[in-house]
This record gives sequence, C-alpha cells and structure tokens, in this order.
Amino acid sequence: MTDNRITVQTIIAAPIHRVWESYTTPEDIQQWNAASDDWHTPRASVDLREGGAFSSRMEAKDGSVGFDFAGTYTRIVPHEFIAYAFGDRQAEVEFLEGRDGVTVRVTFDAEATHSIEQQRSGWQAILNNFKRHVEAGRSA
Repeated sequence: MTDNRITVQTIIAAPIHRVWESYTTPEDIQQWNAASDDWHTPRASVDLREGGAFSSRMEAKDGSVGFDFAGTYTRIVPHEFIAYAFGDRQAEVEFLEGRDGVTVRVTFDAEATHSIEQQRSGWQAILNNFKRHVEAGRSA
C-alpha cells in the first residue's frame, strides 16, 4: 500500500491557549482559512467535541467558485490534538509546545484530483496564514 498521507507544519511564537483558540474559533477561522489572497472563508462553524461537526465555506473572492470544507471531529484532546473525518478522508492536527513556540502539524489523507505537491502547498499556505494571524495577535 502506498502512503497517501501528507504532513504540513509550522512553528508559531504564541502561547498554546492562543494557538488553540485561534484554530478552533469560527471568527478566527474566517480570518486565516485561505490558501491565497483571492480566496476567503465567509462562514465557519465549529462544534468542538467528539462527534461534533465543523464547516468552513471557502470561496473565491470574485464568487466564481466555492466549496464547503466540512466534517466531524473524531477525537479532541484540548490544547494537544484534533482528529477529524471529512468525506472518506481523515486528518489529525497536533499542537506541540516547545522552546521556540507551538508546532502545529497537520497530517491528512491525500485525494486523487490534485497532485500531492498541489495539496501540500495549498494546505501549507493555509497553515502559513494561520501562523501570521496568530502571531499578529488580535485587537479584542
């Protein structure tokens, strides 16, 4: 069996509670969940519990195309780990505290439509936006 899993990660210079909150709060997700500047997430919902549903509406800013990234949480360990199913695929998000900050590592099942490199670069771009969002802080 070939390995059809992809991993992306980044290190965020912020406290774990802020990283976790920013990753799991709909208002924050709407701010960082895009792979490029011409996309955005106008709506997001999170029911952060095992069996709870999540959904992020991802759309091109010009309205030409969009899709719902949605699924169900399968395992939650606060401030440490999130696993979820989306369609027939799975993903895990690890939050690892270290000397330089919090490493956020996302591992997910690849899909057949896009190349591994396209998928890796898209998910990495979203994670990079997440890092910028968290490190910029919030005015609230």
